[in-house]
Amino acid sequence: MSDIKNYRTDYGKQELNHKDLPENPIQLFNAWLQEAIDTIDKDANAFILSTVDTNAFPSTRVLLLKEVSDEGFVFFTNYNSNKGNEMEVNPKVGLNFFWPSLERQVRVQGVVKKVSDVVSDSYFQSRPYKSQIGAWASEQSSRLDSRASLEERFHHFSKKHPQEVPRPQHWGGYIVKPKNIEFWQGRASRLHDRFTFTLHQGKWKVDRLFP
Repeated sequence: MSDIKNYRTDYGKQELNHKDLPENPIQLFNAWLQEAIDTIDKDANAFILSTVDTNAFPSTRVLLLKEVSDEGFVFFTNYNSNKGNEMEVNPKVGLNFFWPSLERQVRVQGVVKKVSDVVSDSYFQSRPYKSQIGAWASEQSSRLDSRASLEERFHHFSKKHPQEVPRPQHWGGYIVKPKNIEFWQGRASRLHDRFTFTLHQGKWKVDRLFP
């Protein structure tokens, strides 16, 4: 194994200045996301979702962002998964977007809730057929005896829904209403640019943070 103590990257491709910040952080997020989509081969919309379980242990996993607006950040998953159960108990979550090639990171803190059935139905119908069947076949986060069992379930639901696939009631979308959004731009000598937007009485307050 390589000596990771001496594995370092110095940053310096871009900078982030206070004068360049919009009043609404979603505008900056959209600009950064679009640049990531334009320059990264795949999964530029990937993010880490952090939740807390009933034993107060944090839990993280990678998901894909499917929509963002002034209302919040939208993703879709199995409601009965570990994350679904954890969000049901504690709707306070964290999102982390990291684009190494752009030397950028965005952290979001907010409160999550389910989107409407109409929104979930619409997105589910836009998914590829096999992904739709996969949502039926997977009892996400439950114990699985074997790979063969999973493939048997996939085959079963493929036969049950050979064409049109209804959305399972255990699968749908969430929206995270942000309370805090932090932007990080890598800079040389670890003197990074960090700005945090905090929502206060309906308006965003911005502060620069030490790196």
